[in-house]
Amino acid sequence: MIVTALLTSVGINFGLCILFYTLYSILRKQPGNAHVYNARLVAEKKVKEGSHFQLERLLPSAGWIKKAWQPSEEELLSIAGFDSVVFIRVFIFSLKIFSIAGAIGIFALLPINYLGGQLSDIDFADIPNQSLDLFSISNVQNGSKWLWVHFAAVYIISGATCYLLYMEHHYITSKRLAYFYSSKPEPHEFTIIVRGIPVAEGSTLDDSVEKFYREYHSSTYLSHEVVHRTSRLQSLIRDAEKLYKRIVQLNPKTSTEQNSESGSFFGRWWRKNLVTKYKRKLEDLEENVRIEQSDVSRGKEIPAAFVYFRSLYGAAIANHIQQSPDPTEWITEQAPEPRDVFWPFLSTTFLQKWFSKLVVIVASIALTIIFLVPVVFVQGLANLDQLELWLPFLKSVLSMTVVSEIITGYLPSLILQMFLSIVPPIMKLFSSMQGYISYSQIERSACSKVLWFTIWNIFFANVLSGSVASQLNVFSDPKNIPMRLAVAVPAQASFFISYVVTSGWTSLSLELTRVVPLLCDFAKRHCCCCGTVDDVFVAPSVPYHRDIPKILFFGLLGITYFFLAPLIVPFLLCYYCLGYIIYRNQLLNVYMPKFETAGKFWPVVHNCLIFSLVLMQAIAVGIFALKKLALASSLTIPLPILTLIFNEYCRKRFLPMFNTYSAESLIKKDRKVQNDPSLDEFLDKLVSSYRDPALLPLQYSSTLDDGNRTPLLASEV
Repeated sequence: MIVTALLTSVGINFGLCILFYTLYSILRKQPGNAHVYNARLVAEKKVKEGSHFQLERLLPSAGWIKKAWQPSEEELLSIAGFDSVVFIRVFIFSLKIFSIAGAIGIFALLPINYLGGQLSDIDFADIPNQSLDLFSISNVQNGSKWLWVHFAAVYIISGATCYLLYMEHHYITSKRLAYFYSSKPEPHEFTIIVRGIPVAEGSTLDDSVEKFYREYHSSTYLSHEVVHRTSRLQSLIRDAEKLYKRIVQLNPKTSTEQNSESGSFFGRWWRKNLVTKYKRKLEDLEENVRIEQSDVSRGKEIPAAFVYFRSLYGAAIANHIQQSPDPTEWITEQAPEPRDVFWPFLSTTFLQKWFSKLVVIVASIALTIIFLVPVVFVQGLANLDQLELWLPFLKSVLSMTVVSEIITGYLPSLILQMFLSIVPPIMKLFSSMQGYISYSQIERSACSKVLWFTIWNIFFANVLSGSVASQLNVFSDPKNIPMRLAVAVPAQASFFISYVVTSGWTSLSLELTRVVPLLCDFAKRHCCCCGTVDDVFVAPSVPYHRDIPKILFFGLLGITYFFLAPLIVPFLLCYYCLGYIIYRNQLLNVYMPKFETAGKFWPVVHNCLIFSLVLMQAIAVGIFALKKLALASSLTIPLPILTLIFNEYCRKRFLPMFNTYSAESLIKKDRKVQNDPSLDEFLDKLVSSYRDPALLPLQYSSTLDDGNRTPLLASEV
């Protein structure tokens, strides 16, 4: 790729960003778009829609940037939760790292690379038509003493990253502990889930749980709730809920004022008859639900239960100590938040879970293999010679300068991003089939799947297919991995620079403008019989499984390429600066937490950073050997070893704090809770916190007849 091709890509994406930001500043002011750009505030009933015309609403402004910047971290914590704070800390950490890398790369490494003279003679007058490889380490002469600057840069960034990661660990864990102490007691802190409950002959599951915990945890045991198999019941309730929402949208009494006053006589008559038909169907569904609830309550128990305790310490003891000599019985797990429980897999059998995990493994491997097809196609676009070989009839078109610059500089990254956009929902579906009992576990599992899928299919697959297609067995010989990566990775520097600009900048613009939700909301409001329904509106939650892997993958590219092709760093800094502001805006106005894990996503960040460092250091070993600087290559070998030692230290020192709290912390909070006069009231509510929503009364029909549009179902299924 030549410089003008990169500039073409930058120009296109910069123009799109300006266009999207301008549109957002106008669209967010329109009252009808409140469900899209102020979803959290709408769900919290803090937005009142106005209908009178104001010229100011049609003028673009940057006031939203100031509003997103102003709230402190404590204010963000109180509004969006601790997970959101940790999410923003990823941007802050990345900005610190790449500020250092940018200073070294731009002011030290970039001039050395360009003046190296390995690939061609220096021609300052013809920079736009020169290859981007001239700005990479590939242009430095073999054996040049200037390569020691690159060697020093690798050590500096490795040390700086480890130091900043240590400080970030210390900061987040201390904040997590402070958040734990300051928060009110929550049901999940006093509750565990027990599986594999043995039932003696002549006894019931309920009696077995009661007897066991009365005998062995008598001082802290409070009560329990046996889990029932409700898969059929959940299906009936979902059908009833969909039908209820459809009736609310169609019913002239409950539609928006605009829909109720407009339309022909025939249209209103048709809508009324359809509502009557749906109401009868809803009543039949509710009757079936009541019958099924009665059957479930009398039986269909599974060997699992929620067990409640009087103290946090008592729940922790029961959770972490093996309860029986047989490790397959009385298996315990910390309960998630009541809103976080994924009920479908609580009622599945061990065999079903095992089979589901096997299916997910096979499906993930198949998806990885299938995704290689668009990767190979994209690499063909990035390589004009290969594209002309595939499609010789396009040779005359490809010879045009503008066409070739767009195809090599913009199109490959755009196509790859389009294919990659379908991966997160697929991985989330896979994770939901693995037997996890909470949405947060599903989200974290999907996050890891998407991250490693991206690293393999976007980084390694592009590197190997684009540069060393004949060496797909690169990992079969571990001794030669550094050397092979040293040959392959620099060759793809121009592609990944373009990828950061296209995928990174544009994805942030799309995140801000929320094009797809905007179009869906417009269709609901203006299409026939699709009026919006405020009382059933639920604000979206942060798609961590989509966004965290993307942020971390760009970090991997930056750490890997900062000394190979430092030109990538300024574009990454732009991405993280924009991302910091945009996601703060979204967390404050759009997203509402679906669960709270108190920062349990951070270990995923840690693992990816360590992997990125080791990968960069391995490439450095190979690149210095390739550049005939054997001493530098040998002196780089201790770096990955030291990084792995640091990783092991962090895993022992910090990461356990994300799994559980210490006895000291639990007892301190217990003492605080015991002095709370509302403790008895809390414990009374605790014993009913984990009732399966499928067993709660369902009265959609009565709410429609009463004109009250809030369904009498205490919790969403």
